[in-house]
Amino acid sequence: MTFPILVGGEEVRDERTLLTKVESGLLMNGADSVRFIVIHCSATRCDRDYPVEQLLRDHKARGFRTIGYHFYIRRSGSVTQHRKLLEVGAHIRGLNRCSIGICYKGGLDANGIPADTRTPEQKARLEELLWKLHKVFPHAIVAGHSELTGAREACPCFPCDEYRNLFH
Repeated sequence: MTFPILVGGEEVRDERTLLTKVESGLLMNGADSVRFIVIHCSATRCDRDYPVEQLLRDHKARGFRTIGYHFYIRRSGSVTQHRKLLEVGAHIRGLNRCSIGICYKGGLDANGIPADTRTPEQKARLEELLWKLHKVFPHAIVAGHSELTGAREACPCFPCDEYRNLFH
């Protein structure tokens, strides 16, 4: 992500300023608090199953009380919800209080190399979910995890431009 960006109609010049605008508490302060819809991959191989139960175990092992994402999309396209819409997530340090987290199963090819492993079903469900969330959070910016954090690792293993441009 490059600054400045517009957040809720206001220009934000740097990450520090953005973080000072983040709300506190267990719940966000309403729909206007959601500034980002963040797409993640599970960083698991596309040829292996990664059920919700394992995702829960992995997140608990990291110290989370439950799954940190709001939504999880399996390879079949089935979607499960794990956090209430305005419940603070645990998916992107520093921006959890102003974002909704969506994770799709995959992101690594059969050899463990980062790749766009989304199935047609996952692509369709992700687009449907983004349209629904856009109705609730019309000003939220769709972004990939690594775009917002500047992380070197690829997450979600594909450019999110195709979804960011859906609503324009």
